[in-house]
Amino acid sequence: MAVNVTHYNDEILKELVRSVNRIDEGQAEALVEGILRARRIFTAGAGRSGLILRAFAMRLMHMGLQASVVGEAVTPGIGKEDLLIIGSGSGETKSLVSMAVKATSIGASIALITTNPESAIGCSADLIVRIAAAAKEEADRASSTIQPMGSLYEQTALLLLDAVVLRLMDRLEIDATSMLGMHANLE
Repeated sequence: MAVNVTHYNDEILKELVRSVNRIDEGQAEALVEGILRARRIFTAGAGRSGLILRAFAMRLMHMGLQASVVGEAVTPGIGKEDLLIIGSGSGETKSLVSMAVKATSIGASIALITTNPESAIGCSADLIVRIAAAAKEEADRASSTIQPMGSLYEQTALLLLDAVVLRLMDRLEIDATSMLGMHANLE
């Protein structure tokens, strides 16, 4: 029997259900609370994780929250009442470790979405959401995924953060119609 795209989609969805169901609700709710307490939210990640954190920052902005992506020309400096949310499967990406160290030295809070809570960033994070998926360095050795590298981690992070958006919408009593008013209109 030939394997086709539909078969792979079915397998990916099974993996995602398993991975999402293993996210600790207390950790996810702590992320929601951290966002609500923060004066401003900064997001950072490298590669595909960075793209997911950029998408999350966009949704935070759509809700009227002050959200910035680290590295953009218009990103302000981080401060004591701010939250830096880092997405890193390994928790060891050198540029992200440096950001965490800098933000911590300024007094900002750190949230980490990772497969590796004991990582360098994890050791300095104020809150961690652990994703039960292999980091890209482990994916070939992991039996939990058919996908290459960190795909399962990245997909699970996207779903987690979309669920966090929905939770924030509930807490802030914001609907999709009001968010649409904040969407870019010069496109």
